[in-house]
Amino acid sequence: MRPPMRRVDYKIGDKVEVCSKEEGFFGSYYKARVVSRLQNGQYMVQYKNLLLEDKSGPLVETIYPYELRPTPPRVRNPHEFQLNQKVDAFHNDGWWVGQITSEKIITAEEGHCYWVYFSTSSETNYYRYDQIRVHHEWFGGEWILDA
Repeated sequence: MRPPMRRVDYKIGDKVEVCSKEEGFFGSYYKARVVSRLQNGQYMVQYKNLLLEDKSGPLVETIYPYELRPTPPRVRNPHEFQLNQKVDAFHNDGWWVGQITSEKIITAEEGHCYWVYFSTSSETNYYRYDQIRVHHEWFGGEWILDA
C-alpha cells in the first residue's frame, strides 16, 4: 500500500538533500541548507560540499520542491553490512545509491571497508564503513527503509 502524498514545506535553515538531475550525476544526493523560499514555491539552497566554480564559497542554487528531501533518518552506522545490501556511499561530495559486493575487509590503515557497486555507472569502488549509510527511500512524504 502506498503512503499518501504529503507536501513538505521547508523552512529557512532546514537541512536537506538535493537530488541531482545532471547527466552523469542522476540519482546522487547532496547535502544543503535552505536559505530562502521564493514566491513561486521554489527554494534557494546552499550546498555543504559543493563550491562555486572559482571555489570562493559554497554553491547556492534555486531548486524545485520535488528535487529536495529531508536528510535521511540517522541509523547507527553498522560495521556489518550484508552482501548485496542496498546502501548509499559518499563519493564525489554526494551520496550515491549502490550495492555491497564484498564481505567486510579489515585493513590496518582504514579499518572496516567494503566494495560498493553502482549500477548507474557500472563502477565498483572501495569505501570505509563510515562512508556508507543504510539506504532509505523518500516516498509519499515518509522515509522507507529499502531492504
